[in-house]
This record gives sequence, C-alpha cells and structure tokens, in this order.
Amino acid sequence: MACLQGRLKIADFGWSVQSEDKDKKRKTMCGTLDYLAPEMVENKGHDYAVDNWTLGILCYEFLYGVPPFEAESQDDTFRRIVKIDLSFPRTPLVSKKAKNLINGLLVKDSSKRLSLQEIMEHPWIKENANHTGVWK
Repeated sequence: MACLQGRLKIADFGWSVQSEDKDKKRKTMCGTLDYLAPEMVENKGHDYAVDNWTLGILCYEFLYGVPPFEAESQDDTFRRIVKIDLSFPRTPLVSKKAKNLINGLLVKDSSKRLSLQEIMEHPWIKENANHTGVWK
C-alpha cells in the first residue's frame, strides 16, 4: 500500500499469474484467510473473479473497519465465507449504494459477481471517483 500526493494505491502481486487460456482455472490455495473467495475455501478451481471478491472484502473493511467474515477460529471464518454469512452493521455513514456494490462483489457464484466494467459503472463508484479514477 502506498500513498503519494493524496492517492492511495493498493497492490499485492505475490500470486499473480498471466495466462493465455482464459478458461483455465487455478487450484492454488493462497492468500490471507479473511480475503479468500468461497471457491478457494472449497478447493474448487478459481480465476480472476477472486480479485473482484477481494475488492468487495476491501470495500467492506475500509467502510466498517473489520473484514466481513472474521470469526473466532479459522474454521468458523471458512464457514462464514462459504455460507456468505454477510451482515452490515447499522450506521448512517455507509450508503445503500456502497452496500449494493459490496453485495454485488461478495457473491458465491463467481460468474455472477460484478465484472470490472460493472464495477466502474456502479453508481457508488461513479459518485465517488472522478473521470481519472481519483477519489473525490
């Protein structure tokens, strides 16, 4: 994570892979517990959609201060992820549009998660980022 001229950039390319075959799914279990997508927890094949899942986790954590599926034990966290046991603490500080974005990203079926294009066109993103992608 870096902050330069008031812009926050987050990157983690430790497990990134470039693949010519877009239909090929990976089976590697890697990452931080709270950020694992359901398909990884269930040892199923996964693709780029895990990044969209992680974006949903980050949005939730930035807005609420904790990861959405955090639990006492690793097994309980895994259960909450697989069940999508997601709740939003009551606060007037987080808009319905922000919750809608998170709900669109934290979807168990990876083919139904918001795409990058849908994320960029989401009303909450459009309201909070200018045309250059810099947050207002």
